[in-house]
Amino acid sequence: MARLLVVVPHPTDPPARLGQWLGEAGLELDERRPGTEDDLPESLDGYDGLLVLGGPQSAMDDERTSPELVGVRRLLAEALAGDVPTLAVCLGAQLLAEVGGGRVRQGVDGPEVGALLVAKRDAADADPLFRPLPLSPDVIQFHHDEIAELPRGATLLASSPGYAHQAFRVGRHVYGLQFHIETTPEIVAEWAERDVVGVAASGLDRETICARAAAVHPDLEEVWAPFAGRFADLVASRARAGAGTA
Repeated sequence: MARLLVVVPHPTDPPARLGQWLGEAGLELDERRPGTEDDLPESLDGYDGLLVLGGPQSAMDDERTSPELVGVRRLLAEALAGDVPTLAVCLGAQLLAEVGGGRVRQGVDGPEVGALLVAKRDAADADPLFRPLPLSPDVIQFHHDEIAELPRGATLLASSPGYAHQAFRVGRHVYGLQFHIETTPEIVAEWAERDVVGVAASGLDRETICARAAAVHPDLEEVWAPFAGRFADLVASRARAGAGTA
């Protein structure tokens, strides 16, 4: 069975439904939480893919502010160097951009919060994961920072009116998503309760944000569960290739 390393930088953003979809697609998930007794492995040896989730930390934090992110950056750099199938979400995508030579900054137009749409770019039509998606899929947003510059050589796959760099690919198999696809309505409700500044900046009250997110989750599953299956196929392909050369 193909093994996926799942990095959870903060307990408020577990793999949730995304983890369920990936498991149902046949992957063995090894969930690790940096800075705890379930700390990160030293390398990606023994793994066929990498998933890095989000959290309230900032990709601009240094090792004194967020020491738990040091190992996350190391694993993302290894994934980039080896073109290991990778899915990096929100904070994960920002760390990926930074490690790859891009740039992250505080969002110039303020936080992006709640159930929103992103739009595929032309390059998505040639991408095996993004090609089958609808033109403007539903997503959940909850971020204060933005990816101001993509990693070197990255392909932009999706944008939004607020922030251009919503999804990208580096190499053939390393993907970053600024938005969330893993959430449940309960997770979004917790974020909305914690992130008073983000909610206030959205122009909506917490109840409206939560209601809209709850309403859109069935559509999220319809679109993004098959996407997760396609990512799982990339991981499984790498596992088969490794077995063939062992």
